[in-house]
Amino acid sequence: MTSVRPLQGMKVLEIGHSIAAPYAAMILGEMGAEIIKLENPGNGDYARGWGPPFSGGTSTIFQAMNRAKRAVTADLKDAAQRERVRRLIVEEMDVVIHNLKPGALEKLGLGPAALLPEKPGLIFCNLGAFGARGPLRELPGYDPLMQAFGGLMSMLGEDGRPPVRVAVSVMDLGTGMWSAIGILAAHIEKTRTGKGGVIDTSLFETSCAWMSIPIASYLASNALPVRAGSGVEQIVPYQAYAALDGFIMVAAGNDNLFRKLCLTLERPDLADDPRYLKNAGRVEHRAELIGQLSAEFARDTVEAWMEKLEAVGVPSGPVQTLDQVVAHPQTQALGILQTSPDGTVQTMGLPISFDGVRPENRGTAPGLGRDNGEVFGK
Repeated sequence: MTSVRPLQGMKVLEIGHSIAAPYAAMILGEMGAEIIKLENPGNGDYARGWGPPFSGGTSTIFQAMNRAKRAVTADLKDAAQRERVRRLIVEEMDVVIHNLKPGALEKLGLGPAALLPEKPGLIFCNLGAFGARGPLRELPGYDPLMQAFGGLMSMLGEDGRPPVRVAVSVMDLGTGMWSAIGILAAHIEKTRTGKGGVIDTSLFETSCAWMSIPIASYLASNALPVRAGSGVEQIVPYQAYAALDGFIMVAAGNDNLFRKLCLTLERPDLADDPRYLKNAGRVEHRAELIGQLSAEFARDTVEAWMEKLEAVGVPSGPVQTLDQVVAHPQTQALGILQTSPDGTVQTMGLPISFDGVRPENRGTAPGLGRDNGEVFGK
């Protein structure tokens, strides 16, 4: 299989911890950029200890976010070590990405104001919690906080029950993606002008972006969204139903699909009911319609319903557990579950292919300070 490295030649210094900045750097690294991860010489990125479970001597979280990197350590409070890092940036790096507290690198003389005059082509990505401006700019933030502050948690779960969060770090991962997008855009601009610049993004801005549709609906209607569990407020039926042996997700996203669903359930009366002919009516009468559909789905198994619904083109699928996802033939066919070259660690690869080829797993996460000698020459 041909190696896919469209970013080969780009050099990136990641001064990152936790998830967001490490994920951004890993995206670039998996696509061929050379990533050097800078950590403090004590415990390093504290995500190294976020376990169990552990794999290869470090947490599985750290393994999943830090492939395709070299690792160095430096105490940035030490003048000599700080100068060594400054020289590394000025002499070798194309990109610096960090998620330290706002102003931290500036105080050390490693911010864009200090570095860009010396290296105008440098791309500097600030990845923060609340953003580069505003009254909360200096506050720290984590994914669950931003799911709450950004409004997402107010929409999750069901009415009458406590708020819940998305179990994966969607704000961190999304901000990492926006950082990578911004860096690539700046890199294209640099090829035209020779100049780099400063990219600012944050967990809160990512949360605002995720909420684009519900906020647009609120601004148009002045009505807060209703918590719909596995469903969607603006579309019915568009949720999971309990079958005899599990749950099935059904997405009848238009009037024609709703009719096909009703006929498959042997309920033509629902398809012909004037209240349900259009999606707006189905949304208005959500509770009654969902109750009737739920009773029908409880009559048979997930597999039986899927077979019937797939035959008529109604989108549906089982609510799978992780073991089922990993073992599914579709997952296997895509080759997105990758094994490290040494055969010790399995992680999900990037969800993108180039000319049919997915970027390969370029190695397990590095040990703390593993590449100090190679990078710093000592």
